[in-house]
Amino acid sequence: TGYVLDGHVLTVTLNRPERRNALNWRAYDELESAFRAADADPEVRCVIVTGADPAFCSGDDVGEIMAGPDGGIANRKDSVIHRPANPTAMAALECSKPVIAAVNGAAIGWGVELALFADLRVASDKAKFSEMFVKRGLSCDVGGFYKLPALVGAEKAAELLFTGDLIDAAEALRIGLVGRVAPHAELMNEARALAARIAVNPPLAVQALKAGLKPSAYGDPREIGSWAMDTIY
Repeated sequence: TGYVLDGHVLTVTLNRPERRNALNWRAYDELESAFRAADADPEVRCVIVTGADPAFCSGDDVGEIMAGPDGGIANRKDSVIHRPANPTAMAALECSKPVIAAVNGAAIGWGVELALFADLRVASDKAKFSEMFVKRGLSCDVGGFYKLPALVGAEKAAELLFTGDLIDAAEALRIGLVGRVAPHAELMNEARALAARIAVNPPLAVQALKAGLKPSAYGDPREIGSWAMDTIY
C-alpha cells in the first residue's frame, strides 16, 4: 500500500495491480495502519484512497487468505473477513479526516465497501461496482448495511445486495452511489482538486463537521455490525 503526503493531502494507493488490488492479510493490515496514521497525523487534512490501475479493489485475495496465516478464515473470521466492524473498516470509518475514494476501476466485494467507507466518492468512467458477496454465500461488511442504504435508498440497496449485480459508473452516479464521474485520465486530478478545496479550510472545523454528519446521516456502524452478525451467525 502506497502512502504519499503532498501538502496536507494524503494519497493511499492499493498497489497489487497484478491481482487487481485484491486484499490479502498484509494489505488489510497496511490499509488499517494507513487510516490510523492519517487520523493521528496533524499534517493530514484530507485522505484520498485509490488503486493502482487497472482496478480500484477486486475484494479479497481468497487464495492467499484461505492459505493463512493463522489457519485462514476459521481462526480469523472475527478479525477481518466480512465481519462488520472489522478493524480495517473501523479504521476507515473512524478516521477524523475527510476521506475521498477515487474509484479508478473495478470495485468488487470489499472494494465497494472500501469506497463506501469514504465520505466522498469520485469514479472514473471505467469504474464498475458489485456487492457480490451473496454470490459466494457471504454477507457484506458494515458498509453495505451502514452506508449503502443512506446513499442509494433502502430498496436499491436491497437490490444491489440481494442480486450482486454489476453496475457501471453512469448507473452508480444516477443512483447516488458516487458523487461524480470523471474521464479516466482526469480522475486523480479531479480527486486532488476536491481534496485541496477541503484541505484549505480550518482543519478542526472540518473534523467537527465530519463528526457531526456521521450519526445524523448513518447511525452507529458498531451497533449495525453487531446486529447483522448476531443474525447471520
